[in-house]
Amino acid sequence: MTNIRVCIAGATGRTGSIVVKEAFNKGFEIVGAVAAPGENTIGKTLKELGVCNLDLKVVAPTSLGSALKDAEIYISFTNAEAEVSNLPIVAEKRVKAVIGTTGFNEEQKKTVEKAVLGKIPIFFSPNFSIGINILFKIMQLCKLFPKEYDFSIFEVHHTGKSDAPSGTALKMADIISNIREYREKVYGRKGISKRKQDELELLSARIGGVPGIHELIIGGEHELIRIEHTVFSRAVFAQGALYVAKWLYNKKEPRIYTMDDLLGEARI
Repeated sequence: MTNIRVCIAGATGRTGSIVVKEAFNKGFEIVGAVAAPGENTIGKTLKELGVCNLDLKVVAPTSLGSALKDAEIYISFTNAEAEVSNLPIVAEKRVKAVIGTTGFNEEQKKTVEKAVLGKIPIFFSPNFSIGINILFKIMQLCKLFPKEYDFSIFEVHHTGKSDAPSGTALKMADIISNIREYREKVYGRKGISKRKQDELELLSARIGGVPGIHELIIGGEHELIRIEHTVFSRAVFAQGALYVAKWLYNKKEPRIYTMDDLLGEARI
């Protein structure tokens, strides 16, 4: 059990509400809960909303500063636009941050990094599943395949997900592109579209309530290898984010951390 004080943004969203439940059950002290602008959950308590047995009112992003007042760690699963507004406030309050938000464009990335660098320890990950991050490590072995082998990435998420490809698929693409020296990414095919040797395919589908499926497909002339990671519940993201929060709690250096830092400390 832990008594780390956390403020959770996106607290009534698909993943954020599960983070709240898991945090409450694991003994974290929830001192702030922030919802998206205009949500009808604002002003109601987490207990009233049936999220957890806590008489803490959900607030709008305009009250983020007060929600952070007693927090030691800010945990967020929102959207890129929200983080551009929120993270400068988090950095100003000197609250450590665990960010599961994806979909940042280059300009938003630069804005966010400028706001937090040198001010707080902050952890970014497109996916907090420990399994998928181990898969990222395994993917380094793909450099052993002969150059004639082709690589494709296929991902499936729920219909409410706004960014495509997913942040996880883009991370997979970066790994493969770096070790295979792909110079081009193709996000779908239509009509006459013969595959080139130096291109990587990324394919996306949005179906129902699927939490997340990511598949790496490797094909040679006479064999096919498929490596798939499937999420059964968003609880895996919540549990991963809280695992990271415990790890980040002890970090002092104000820089950007990733799963490479956390897994790099693991002893095998």
